[in-house]
Amino acid sequence: MPLKLLLLTTACALSLGFDLARAAEPHAAEPHAAGVQPIGVDATIEQMQAAVSNVRAGRKLMPAEWPGHARVAVCITFDIDNEVVWRQNPLPVPLSAGEYGALEGLPRILTVLDRQDVPATFFIPAMSAALHPQMITEILKRHRHEIGIHGWVHEEPSTVGDPVKEQKALNDALAYLTKAIGRRPVGYRAPSWDFSPATLDLIRKAGFLYDSSMMAMDEPYELLSKGAATGMIELPVSYVLDDWPYYEPDATGSLPSPEAVFEIFKGEFDGAYAEKTLFILTMHPHVTGRRSRIEGLDQLLAYIKSRPIVWFATLEQVATYVKQQAPPP
Repeated sequence: MPLKLLLLTTACALSLGFDLARAAEPHAAEPHAAGVQPIGVDATIEQMQAAVSNVRAGRKLMPAEWPGHARVAVCITFDIDNEVVWRQNPLPVPLSAGEYGALEGLPRILTVLDRQDVPATFFIPAMSAALHPQMITEILKRHRHEIGIHGWVHEEPSTVGDPVKEQKALNDALAYLTKAIGRRPVGYRAPSWDFSPATLDLIRKAGFLYDSSMMAMDEPYELLSKGAATGMIELPVSYVLDDWPYYEPDATGSLPSPEAVFEIFKGEFDGAYAEKTLFILTMHPHVTGRRSRIEGLDQLLAYIKSRPIVWFATLEQVATYVKQQAPPP
């Protein structure tokens, strides 16, 4: 099937699936996180403003230019969830699918990154690292990758429901990974890219250099909290640049063609290259590490490297540079 027809067919199928789901449950209530009040149809403008004020996009932090006059900064990132993504229903078969990420997926990914000589940032829940300590050893021995925090057991902060418990999980994750990697991680990516009302304050107090969980822009920006600048650098993510929605059968929708996914990622890179901004790709070893999909990553990296003056960097390197270049508030 031609690629354009495949993409159109998939989009139609996904749209039909969403429409059927809505038709089947017309009165289903939208769930909301602990401690968060829904915005009612009778809400005032002031109530709406208060509801969105917890974490907002502040000033843009895009540097005037990237190091070496690069046209674009490219960050390849991986969320190494493995087994813990199924922690709420830990049955043997899905757990084995997560184990695949450590035993097969990550080694393939590291081989591709070695061949392409590209650095990457790996966000690891502490429990994932504890189950497979060889992962950190293999990542660190390359001497070019970064490891960041991705929760204690991939707990979604908005579901914890208690800032004290959330604080403990963050502290435990920091303590474990600091000891495991030999230095304190400087980057935070929330499990499932999920914040509670307390998360931003907690990661600020923990002293992180940057967060990579939000989606308000395509370029680096500063996070605001209740209208006040926080000094926290945001290096934004996007579901458009994430392998999970396209490949995972239990995700909302599925686009199983690596060729189609490559075209989407390529288009996003081309846009970032034209705009001279930032390209952050997110993948999961148990997802992209499959044999049919790893070739797509290899092909994408080769394509990006074929364009002149591209800066491949870890998120830490980008955040450090952005902080150095940012004008005073």
